[in-house]
Amino acid sequence: MICLMDGRVIVVECWGKVNLFASDGKFQKQLPISDEAWSVTQINQDTIAISDPEEKAIKIYNMKNETVSKVIALGRSCFGLSYSNSLLAVGLSNDEIRILDLEGNTVKSIQVRSRTYLHYIVYCNDKVIFSDYNGRAVYCVDTSSEQIWEYKQDLEGPRALCTDMYGNIIVADFSNRIIVISKDGHDSTVLISKEDGLKETKYICYDNNSGFICDRKGTNLTKFNISYKQK
Repeated sequence: MICLMDGRVIVVECWGKVNLFASDGKFQKQLPISDEAWSVTQINQDTIAISDPEEKAIKIYNMKNETVSKVIALGRSCFGLSYSNSLLAVGLSNDEIRILDLEGNTVKSIQVRSRTYLHYIVYCNDKVIFSDYNGRAVYCVDTSSEQIWEYKQDLEGPRALCTDMYGNIIVADFSNRIIVISKDGHDSTVLISKEDGLKETKYICYDNNSGFICDRKGTNLTKFNISYKQK
């Protein structure tokens, strides 16, 4: 799930449809993309990229023309996807994060160790942050495959994650809590918990002090507004 530049939201159902929602959470339409889509990231105002683990490829999709303009074959099952500074980062199986240009050329290959497939990643400032559900951890690595930090405190099963304007990492945890981890990986704060009504939380996107939370099936979308001080 991602918050688009114009405030709208895209939710990819688990192994299913790619749905577009207005900024108020109202359903707009289903995008005509493969039903095997997994992760989504935005490249520019009109263009998104979708990972397809069955086809082992990334599809570049023009939202204005509603067409797939390019297919980048990867040769491996691909999951988490993130775009930054004209480059794509994609999680391959559970041991590689590949950095690509938009033509599909490999810029970097980051070797990692994860007990879970690399379903959720964020790429920014030449660093990649990813969650390891089975390992109950969130990791930050640089493009030379060096681990910068790991965070394991109080996590029961981190799923989707995103960053805020300060570089902190917001994680949807299996414990039905939304946790923000400081950008250095040292501290954390619980933003929302099951006491606030969270249930089966799996996906999250956040932008400008507001965002959306979605359940594990991608069918229940909830908007939240919250602000907090930079750590």
